Amino acid sequence: MSDLNGLAHQQPAFAKFLGMKITHVSADRVTAELPMREDLNNRFNIMHGGAIMALADNCGGTAASANLKPGQSTTTIESKTNFFAAIPIGDVAKAECTPLHKGRTTMVWQTRITRNDGRLCALVTQTQMVLEPKK
Repeated sequence: MSDLNGLAHQQPAFAKFLGMKITHVSADRVTAELPMREDLNNRFNIMHGGAIMALADNCGGTAASANLKPGQSTTTIESKTNFFAAIPIGDVAKAECTPLHKGRTTMVWQTRITRNDGRLCALVTQTQMVLEPKK
């Protein structure tokens, strides 16, 4: 497993651009928050589904990175999202990402997105492929 203070804690510029904050990283759990603000809304003044999916994808990539060996990298090869409840302006999307499978060549992560009242807003399942170093 890689150093958890290394690759897993290095967040991409996109995460900062959206306003994501990683609150916990370990080999078996990543948590993050994304405050819902007006520039993340859709035409119905709730958090855009793409922002929710981006939050979950970033968490899955972070979780996979926390499990890589030195020199390995990862990429998302599949993602599935079910939406259950809206996240209004002023609320916070809270993500918790845990493993369903951690294999040698693929990992499957599930991210639960809730809001401040604890209601489940989305459930995202994604597959991360483990990439070996290029020779």
